[in-house]
Amino acid sequence: MFVGRRTELSLLTRRLDHISRNGTGLSVAIRGRRQVGKSRLVQELCDRSGLPYLYFTAVKGASITESTNQFLSALADSDLPNDHALLPTSAPPGGWSDMLRILAGSLPDRPCIVVLDEIPWLTEQDDTFDGQLQVVWDRLLSRRPVLLLLLGSDLHMMQRLTAYDRPFYGRADNLVLGPLNLAETATATGLTGSDAIDAHLITGGLPGTLLRWPTGTSADDHLRVECADPASPLFAVPEQSLASEFPNPDVARRVLEAVGGDTRAFANIASTAGGRGGQVPSGTLSPLLRQLTEDKQVLAADQPLSTSGGKPTLYRVTDTNLRLYLAIFRDVHNLARRGRPDAGYTLFTNRWTSWRGRAVEPLIRTSLEQAAIIGALPWPETQVVGGWWNRQFNPEIDLVGADTAPVASRIHFCGSLKWLGKPFDTHDLRQLQNGAAQVPGFDPDRTGLIAVSRSGTDLPDGAVDVAWTPDDVVTAWQP
Repeated sequence: MFVGRRTELSLLTRRLDHISRNGTGLSVAIRGRRQVGKSRLVQELCDRSGLPYLYFTAVKGASITESTNQFLSALADSDLPNDHALLPTSAPPGGWSDMLRILAGSLPDRPCIVVLDEIPWLTEQDDTFDGQLQVVWDRLLSRRPVLLLLLGSDLHMMQRLTAYDRPFYGRADNLVLGPLNLAETATATGLTGSDAIDAHLITGGLPGTLLRWPTGTSADDHLRVECADPASPLFAVPEQSLASEFPNPDVARRVLEAVGGDTRAFANIASTAGGRGGQVPSGTLSPLLRQLTEDKQVLAADQPLSTSGGKPTLYRVTDTNLRLYLAIFRDVHNLARRGRPDAGYTLFTNRWTSWRGRAVEPLIRTSLEQAAIIGALPWPETQVVGGWWNRQFNPEIDLVGADTAPVASRIHFCGSLKWLGKPFDTHDLRQLQNGAAQVPGFDPDRTGLIAVSRSGTDLPDGAVDVAWTPDDVVTAWQP
């Protein structure tokens, strides 16, 4: 079963059409976190296109000789070569430079696809790989009707592959593949409204995890079963992600775990990640947070959104599946391993509701941004949706829509998110009105009000400009 990715497939198909018309090659570098579905997307493209293709996946830790022999074997098994008898029986001594030339000489005269998966592992084996690829691309491959797809999960290394100071700069388009969106999650699970949102928060929108979700099954029912399975992908995927990116329990790992445990402010992160050794020094923590947000992109840094900016910055784990694992599922997993599934499920239900109330905020914000893009909000000029807080976190405004971030020229709306308990009522409205009045840039005559509630609203007509239910949140993502 293949769900979603209509936009990405369309973008890649357009490049195939260009190759067919012009007879020359194009290259695309596709990056995204592990388990996000890069390989599955590209395989689907190959299958749908009906074109001859080569799919090669590098092996971490292999030598250049091993890798080139594996590549030659994959080439021989593919339907690319015009004459398989002309292929050498073993990889040439020149390494990847000669191997890529053999590839170029094997390409058919009609459009085809070449996929090199896990490019960062090839660059680990040979730090001249991208330079050799550039030479062969410029002289041979780009002159043939080939779509060259370069895949990788190490976001920083994939960004470096096409960076200004690297040999392959300007030769590949860049495609960043994120998780499935909320509407695609709803389709994959057969759920609607708040149930679909729960599934998205739990799985992080990761395709492999979603496709294990029984159609139409609520989060409570699904988790009751998964808590009895120590090998469940809900546990295994985030655990493997941690092991691959943070193999040692160093300071970076402790910082990530602190943020995953809902320690979000700089000073609190320094204290929690320091453990018994005391606080992590500012000179150590600041570059670590930059690395985790900018290079690895495993954390996001949220700043108060208003016309004057503000502090403090609050950090969060971007992948909600990993965030849930660090906050709840890791303890549930330990109980499952010990043969105590009922205790694991009880632990989950005890922590889930409060965790969900905070974790849903970024999803609601991006859904409002999406609604603004498609013209489904009264403020089409809205470009970004964030939140606002002061240093005392009193008040905290869940939703702020503006034209730019983190310092806006104009605030278009302020809003409140209520994901617990009863419907959003007049008491909640008064709190929103009083809190919004403190947001720099709020204008009672021009700034709108939004209420987003899991249980709906209990308000007089016209009390707010927009009132959203979970169904509205999902609908914002539907094509």
